[in-house]
Amino acid sequence: MKRYDAVVFDWDGTVMDSTHSIVAAIQSACADVELPVPDASTASWVIGLSLESALYHCVPTLTADRMPLFLERYRFHFLRRDPEIKLFDGIVGLLEVLRTRKVVLGVATGKSRVGLDRVLGAMQLVSHFDATRCADESFGKPHPGMLLEIMEELNLSPEQVLMVGDTSHDIQMATSAGMASMAGT
Repeated sequence: MKRYDAVVFDWDGTVMDSTHSIVAAIQSACADVELPVPDASTASWVIGLSLESALYHCVPTLTADRMPLFLERYRFHFLRRDPEIKLFDGIVGLLEVLRTRKVVLGVATGKSRVGLDRVLGAMQLVSHFDATRCADESFGKPHPGMLLEIMEELNLSPEQVLMVGDTSHDIQMATSAGMASMAGT
């Protein structure tokens, strides 16, 4: 197997087992603002993407004027579940092994900067990652912008980096950035 100098991880559904909480928060927010509630498969389509723009896909009757209220209700429901959300088993050990092997680590996520910083702090993982990019500070997935910015910051070429994610958005982003990818759930 090829050795990579860097591994960039998606966050939700890859490092953290948050898929169910995201889906439930979207469904609960829809109910709160009296919009049709999408099924779990439709609601999970947003995972890994910038939430606001992806919501128009999974909640097509959501209008721009109702977006602020919807986002407020989504955040309420998501943060209520926050203490229940855990890292996937073995992820901390994997990150530590990679660090001991001098592999540079990054995160490219659809989360907001505030959200990623909050969870990195709560999980005591800030020092594990050398570079992070969020959807609200770069292009959203599947655009390769986050990965290109991480490579530039770390002075790496696409051949040196592996993207690890759990959705087709992650794989498309890596392909567009010219790097290898690995999908897992």
